[in-house]
Amino acid sequence: MRAGSLGLVVGCLVWSAVASGAAPAVPARPEAGAVYDALQRMVRVQQVALSPDGARVAWVESVPPKPGAASEATRLQVLERAHPERAPLRITASPDGAPCAEGSLAWSPDGKRLAFLSTACEGPSRQLYVADATGTSVPARRLTTVKGVVATPKWSPDGKSVGVLVIDGAEDAQGPLGPAARETGVVRASAPVKRFAVVAVEDARLRFASPASLFVHEYAWSPDGARVALTASPPPGDANWWIARVYAVEAATGETSLLHVPRWQVAEPTWSPDGKQLAFIEGLMSDEGNTGGDVWAVSVPERLAAKVRPGEKAALPARVPPARNLTDGMKATATDLFWPTPERLVFAAQVLGESALLAASTTPGEPTVLWKGPEHLMVSLGRDGVTSAVVRDTFTQPPEVWTGPVGAWTQATRLNADMRVAVGDVRSVTWTSDGRRVQGWLVLPPGSAPGSVDVKGRKVPMVTVVHGGPAAGVTPAFNPQTVLLSARGYAVFLPNPRGSYGQGEAFVQANRRDFGHGDFRDVLSGVDAVLASAPVDPARQGITGWSYGGFLTMWAVTQTQRFQAAVAGAGIANWQSYYGTNHIDTWMLPYFGASVYDEPEVYTRSSPINAVKQVRTPTLVLHGERDVEVPASQGYEFHKALKALGVKTQLVIYADEGHGLRKPEHKKDRLLRTLDWFDANLAPVPPPPAPKVRAPAR
Repeated sequence: MRAGSLGLVVGCLVWSAVASGAAPAVPARPEAGAVYDALQRMVRVQQVALSPDGARVAWVESVPPKPGAASEATRLQVLERAHPERAPLRITASPDGAPCAEGSLAWSPDGKRLAFLSTACEGPSRQLYVADATGTSVPARRLTTVKGVVATPKWSPDGKSVGVLVIDGAEDAQGPLGPAARETGVVRASAPVKRFAVVAVEDARLRFASPASLFVHEYAWSPDGARVALTASPPPGDANWWIARVYAVEAATGETSLLHVPRWQVAEPTWSPDGKQLAFIEGLMSDEGNTGGDVWAVSVPERLAAKVRPGEKAALPARVPPARNLTDGMKATATDLFWPTPERLVFAAQVLGESALLAASTTPGEPTVLWKGPEHLMVSLGRDGVTSAVVRDTFTQPPEVWTGPVGAWTQATRLNADMRVAVGDVRSVTWTSDGRRVQGWLVLPPGSAPGSVDVKGRKVPMVTVVHGGPAAGVTPAFNPQTVLLSARGYAVFLPNPRGSYGQGEAFVQANRRDFGHGDFRDVLSGVDAVLASAPVDPARQGITGWSYGGFLTMWAVTQTQRFQAAVAGAGIANWQSYYGTNHIDTWMLPYFGASVYDEPEVYTRSSPINAVKQVRTPTLVLHGERDVEVPASQGYEFHKALKALGVKTQLVIYADEGHGLRKPEHKKDRLLRTLDWFDANLAPVPPPPAPKVRAPAR
């Protein structure tokens, strides 16, 4: 059995309930820790890439961590689709084959070579490599020696060069999610610039092609390789992504022209096959990388007059017509974009809590559904617009790679074939709130009957998990937190309130200038809908979330006593103080409509700290020490207030962590500490016994 396979059965393990009182210094329940460790040995697929001709599929898979090993180690695998019986070919830049941090796959136009990024086990920085993917023994060749950041390789259409995004001379730049550098002495604004660069494959020569006045977020080669479309903003880019615009760069000269000034956020620049149009996704987005919106397109003339010069404000060229919304009014949210034929675009989407692939015409109209299902989907589309490679997973099925025509896929990997997860009924729940249709997911614990009680005649406790964003959406994905809560005996409710993806732009924008009000009413009415139809105990209710979900958790306990336990991760307690201390405040302007200095009352109205005297719910507060998206001061502020008011609370600050926890020991502590907190305050009924974890076969 391969190293990544896992012989595991997760069921209703009989864990002793934690007595009342504060959570332990470290999670004490060995059974929960064992199950968590087993889940971490699951293989995760981080990227899938189908060769343009559809002959080969490559993917990036995680390497189950070992004590002392780097948690980001991965393997790059290539499978010949015509010979699925053969073992995958491993691609690596590691000198001795040891797993390193490798990824960002990009196929050459002929489908025979892979460009990728790797540390080559030489340190934290990744460099660009190119490797043969046809099975020859030629080692991967290094093309860059950048002292900084290299990202997002993409081949030029002629196969002679590879485009990359480069931050030169800033090796510690980790983006807004990473831990921030400590600031001492005179604090000056640092604004490293990420530029588009071209690397010649033959001689590894690197040249910058985009102006130093623009921080490039995404790019796409035109079909003839003469131009590159960019989404870019003035530096600092981490803070200004929310005001990015669409540009075109002449690849040979670097001349840059403005193509589109979006009203909201913009992502996924994608050329038409004839190079005459450019599509992109535009919508209200709260996080870079979490794309969602409508599909737009703009015609690109052969000659562009207006150029972007350093220090000048760019104006739209007179020859560029206005962009047009191709999916206006669509009751779905586009997330990934492809343009296989001049008349037909294909895009991945979220539709009422499910994943989907849709097709749209180049003229505005209702898109066609190619496939839709209750699962999480990652997509790579071939040149023909039909053949695809996808990563599929659900609440109960770990991720695997599938290939074939859209909707008629054949399983290509069995990385987690031995994993079995036992949960109870999984339901899509819909309800009406303020006249709107709202959707969420309910995962019941094992042993729960379809009727009103569990197998022993008792109702079960429930934890409501609020997603971050707020522009995001829950689709059925394999998640250790959901698995462990369910196995512990909790029902897990995952709502998609207004502000979420999946029901179109109007639904996403419905919580602008209204944080914590309408969206929280949606959550509460969703809890009521679950209580009316599922075996859930109304007297044992918990709530948790991270980032915006952490804010809504803090807000919940200031508005109601319906929850008997809460865990708020990286939450915002005070929007006014948050505005002046976070490093990405530009994101707040489209949501609040003005700065805190112009309209402080809008921020005050949504701040949990202003109603903190209403809190009675035991609340655990978690935060990363060096979080710049939501500074740890927000956690301190909320915890201090609860402590002063005599509310049961605990504050945990994770050392050297940013907005997303990265260290394996911290990820484990966060989840098990959360379980302990709910156990201590909700007193779950021990579930019936089930098979315990068995060790992987050797």
